[in-house]
Amino acid sequence: MLDLKIEGATVLDGTGAQGNRTDVGVRDETIVAVGDLSREHAGTTLNASGKVLAPGFIDMHSHSDWRLWANRRAESKIRQGVTTEVVGNCGFSPAPVTPAFREDLRGFALYVPPGMDFTWPSFGAYLRAFDADGTALNVVHLVGHGTLRIAAMGFARRAPTAAELATMQRLMAAAVDDGAWGVSTGLIYAPGSYATTEEIVEVARAAVRQRGFYASHIRGEGATLLDAVREAIRVGREADLPVQISHVKAAGSPARCSTGGNSSTLIDRAAAIASPR
Repeated sequence: MLDLKIEGATVLDGTGAQGNRTDVGVRDETIVAVGDLSREHAGTTLNASGKVLAPGFIDMHSHSDWRLWANRRAESKIRQGVTTEVVGNCGFSPAPVTPAFREDLRGFALYVPPGMDFTWPSFGAYLRAFDADGTALNVVHLVGHGTLRIAAMGFARRAPTAAELATMQRLMAAAVDDGAWGVSTGLIYAPGSYATTEEIVEVARAAVRQRGFYASHIRGEGATLLDAVREAIRVGREADLPVQISHVKAAGSPARCSTGGNSSTLIDRAAAIASPR
């Protein structure tokens, strides 16, 4: 017996196939059957004729880690069909934290909700605190490079020492082992803007342990757009990570003209420039 049967919806399965009118059966919060379920009994039956049924949407770029701490219901997202959010973008994440630079991170935060005290000793401890009360949706956590840099050296406007770089790498590796999915950068914001490409590559390499990915709010979206995309591609190649470029856009008429106003053209051109000779 099914717990829930949804009848007659136009089902889009997420594969790109054309939607078909069919039924969906759920048991123990898991989809267990798709097809003609007219003979199946269910605790609850919903008639969804004339409606569309689809898998939950993934919001690949969110900063809800700061808001979800105090608002676990996340109704602004789930009422739009979003069931998974990727947080920790643009180099910002609430962890890891070191005691020496705790207040620096508090000032770096996009928003500090009640109860977020930055006292967790590791990214794993932060995740356990975040998960303690549950959330209405799934959350994929990235580690902000800006947060790592603050944990190692505050807002120092210089290259890290060997020891500071090792601290960032150690914290990154531990975070991925604890459940983080990768690393993000915000290269138009301090302290990420102080980092060289080489530094980012070295930190990103520490995220490979569980096959994470690299998400970047790139270093420029106007006159330096192609160079900024090329840098993101280089990080992915040298660190051996998939790359997700945030806010793919060309700001200003000259930049738009250089790409033909097409994001795929932009990526192709930058990739060609970044290709090893």
